[in-house]
Amino acid sequence: MNTKGDRKKVFSGIRATGRLHIGNYYGAIKGMIALQDEYDCTFGVMDLHTLTTPYDRGSLQGQIRDVVLDMMAAGLDPKKCRLIIQSHIPEVVELSYYFATVYQLARIEDLPTFKEKKAQYPEHITVALLYYPILMAADILLSKAELVPVGIDQEPHLEAAREIARKFNVTYGDMFPEPQRFATKGELVPSLTGEGKMSKTKEGSFITLADSLDVIRERLAKAPTDSGAKGGSVPKKGGVANLFVLLRLFSSAETVKSYTSVYEQGVIKYAELKHQLSHDIFKELEPLQKRRQYLMEHPHEVDEFLASSETSYREDGRATIAEVREKMGLSSHE
Repeated sequence: MNTKGDRKKVFSGIRATGRLHIGNYYGAIKGMIALQDEYDCTFGVMDLHTLTTPYDRGSLQGQIRDVVLDMMAAGLDPKKCRLIIQSHIPEVVELSYYFATVYQLARIEDLPTFKEKKAQYPEHITVALLYYPILMAADILLSKAELVPVGIDQEPHLEAAREIARKFNVTYGDMFPEPQRFATKGELVPSLTGEGKMSKTKEGSFITLADSLDVIRERLAKAPTDSGAKGGSVPKKGGVANLFVLLRLFSSAETVKSYTSVYEQGVIKYAELKHQLSHDIFKELEPLQKRRQYLMEHPHEVDEFLASSETSYREDGRATIAEVREKMGLSSHE
């Protein structure tokens, strides 16, 4: 696995909340795959972050494995990147504590994601939830990653990571880069409900990477539309707008042009559009599903990838921790 040399380092991760959907695929996984050849990449299944909101203890290990399999099936290559499970890297937790000593509590409480989760889970406002951005900074900076391919919604957390790196560098001496968001194509996939982005927590909003053609058809059939009789320009928001976003992601330019034309003429038939879109989505997902089935039948290949990634990443992590401890005065000089 070639992860050394002068290439810029990349880190990104996905929470361990079960099977991935096409929003994860276009918003994160495809971007990760595109970076493998050019950058020194580490990707993670973020199971510790999963614990910050209510979760099912009994299904957690299955959810972790599902995300690993989906990521590998989508194209993460053991010869080109590392794939780690967050809780298997104790150095990241140690680094997060050191970072916590230089970051202000008031700054975390102002982060929009913390406020959102407080409102969503008013009876589950834990210290771990508050600690989320500090742990995320440690995830990124343990390997001194410079680029983070995530959606724009994560920019406040990345700014926190930059602030933590800056504060540590000023206090103890220059050591960490200030990580930047790396935008990738299709980073926001809309919900099938017509509002917001695709999310596993919103019933009826998503299509998973495992869905069959029939299931995709059923999910798209429920997506809201309009009468289609008025014609004019394709709307910028709502159910119809979201269907056209999915067309642009999964269908050919010719198909998009054709359906745009019939919409503008006021003669569009949404049943036909959804039928075409179902086939185009499944056409892209089918090879992933076949690859996933192969990995399920050859678990040793998955385990070897995870083990080699963990060994390599922990080696880098221990070097970072040793440097941090030296700078903070925690190393003895006997």
